[in-house]
Amino acid sequence: MLPRWHIVYGALFSAILWISVPQIEIKYLAIVFLASVFIDFDHYLCAVKNTGSWSLFHSFQYHKIQNKVLNILERKGKKPRSDFHLFHTVEFHALIGILGIWIAPFFYLFIGMAFHSFLDLFSLLKTEKIHRREYFFFNWLKR
Repeated sequence: MLPRWHIVYGALFSAILWISVPQIEIKYLAIVFLASVFIDFDHYLCAVKNTGSWSLFHSFQYHKIQNKVLNILERKGKKPRSDFHLFHTVEFHALIGILGIWIAPFFYLFIGMAFHSFLDLFSLLKTEKIHRREYFFFNWLKR
C-alpha cells in the first residue's frame, strides 16, 4: 500500500479512536497515527541499503522499480519475495505488544503498527500478492 494511503487511513483510524474513546490523551493518539505511518521506515532502510543513497526520492524510485520487476516475474508465473521488512514481522509486533503491557506508549505504538499491518495484509490479499512478504523474522534467518 502506498504511503499516502497509510497517512489517510491512519488519520481516519486515529480520529475514530478519539471519537470512540475520548479520554485517550492526544499524545497517545499521535503515537497511534505516527506508528501507522512510520512503521514503513524499514522500507526506506532497505532502499538505502540496496541503493547506497539516503535520498527519500531515490527510495521511492527504488520501490517503484522493484514493484515493476516483481510484477513482471509474477506474470511469468513466479512468486517472488520483496525485501525483508523487520518492523512488519510478527516477532517485532509481539515485542512491542509485550512492552505495551508495562509501558503505555508501547501499547499505542502496537495499536498503530497492528493497524498498519492489517491494511498491508488486506491490500496484499486483495491484489493476490500475499506471497511477497516474509512475516516471520526467524523464517528469514533460516534462509
